[in-house]
Amino acid sequence: MAAALIISSVAVTAQTKQWSLTDCIGYALEKNIQVRKAGVSVSLGELSLQQSKDNMLPSLSASLSENLGWRLETGASDETSLVGSSRTNASLSSGLTLFNGFQLRNQVRQAGLDLKSLQYSADQTTESVSLNIMSAYLQVLYSEEQVINARNQAEATREELALAAERLTLGAIANSDYLQVKTQLASEESSLATAVNNLKMAKLNLMQLMEYPVDESFEIARPDIDAFISTAPAADAVSVYQEALEVKPQIKIASINRENASIDLEMARAGFLPSLSLSAGMSTGFTEAAEMGAQLKNGFSPSVGLSASVPIFRNNQNKTAVSRAKYGITTAELDELNTRNQLRKEVEQAVLDAESALISYQAALNRYDSSVETYNLSEEKFKLGAMNSVDFLIQKTNLTAAESNLLQAKYELVYSHKIIDFYRGVALTF
Repeated sequence: MAAALIISSVAVTAQTKQWSLTDCIGYALEKNIQVRKAGVSVSLGELSLQQSKDNMLPSLSASLSENLGWRLETGASDETSLVGSSRTNASLSSGLTLFNGFQLRNQVRQAGLDLKSLQYSADQTTESVSLNIMSAYLQVLYSEEQVINARNQAEATREELALAAERLTLGAIANSDYLQVKTQLASEESSLATAVNNLKMAKLNLMQLMEYPVDESFEIARPDIDAFISTAPAADAVSVYQEALEVKPQIKIASINRENASIDLEMARAGFLPSLSLSAGMSTGFTEAAEMGAQLKNGFSPSVGLSASVPIFRNNQNKTAVSRAKYGITTAELDELNTRNQLRKEVEQAVLDAESALISYQAALNRYDSSVETYNLSEEKFKLGAMNSVDFLIQKTNLTAAESNLLQAKYELVYSHKIIDFYRGVALTF
């Protein structure tokens, strides 16, 4: 029977792709709408940065106009008539801002910071999607083990029911003992059906998070969870927090916002400074096509100009702008501090959760080992007829509870370690 199961498993594996956690996350990041929108926002930020750089270049424009006019003329016979005329004008003009309180330069700096902020925001979206996929992936693994355990329990009880039936036929046990085992089997088969349904729901949730069309043949690869648990290092909240400060995008964004607020202050102060701009142009025109060349040459009119603007009084608008910018810096600094504090609290909670999960796992493992020993002894007694079905099923129920508790504790421990990896910036993989 075991060999047949192995051959069947190999056949399914050969036909069906088994998705690793890395595969699931990679697919989700390609298909997720929010991730793709974040990429579009980054592209728009790149355009804004380029435009702010181009604003420092001189402008150049050309114009061409055609003007038609009529006038009354009196001829030799005192007759009046309308005589039409036309004039064609062409001009070329250029302008360049020489100084405006470094506004253009600061706009380039801000556009660069805005682009970085959009990139880090996209990283946040990527992290959120990856974390959701990881959680759903572990839920599928957990549900698969629940199905395996429930199936094993039902199979063992089915064998026990067959043994009880033989004893009932021989008159070695009462009918009530036989019915106790039969009821237990019905209960475990119901639990198996529930576990199978939970597994289907877990897979459905994972596929939907991945934006993957529902596929009955969808299977995930099973990593060595026990090996991962045995090699996962203990975490220190201080060191994890220091690593998180270096890699988490929300910290980068808060720092950028503070720097942006400082530039806002520089730009507000620029309102008190004069501005200087340079302009140049040329124009010409002609009225008669026959003499166009000479008229264009004679009508050629170049020009150059330099203009300055000195702010004297603008209803205290500049003063208010400076004050607002200073408050903006204070707000940005407080936001950055709050972001750091929030991250520290999250890391501290994650490390504490990992420590608690390890304690719970070790306790669950001890309870399970003890329950296995007790169950094995009870099973021997039951098979020899030295224990009735009621007492034996109590021990089996205790083992089932211990097994379920261990399974839950195991995956809570794995999840807690993965959360710490998340804060450390370690790839979410096995």
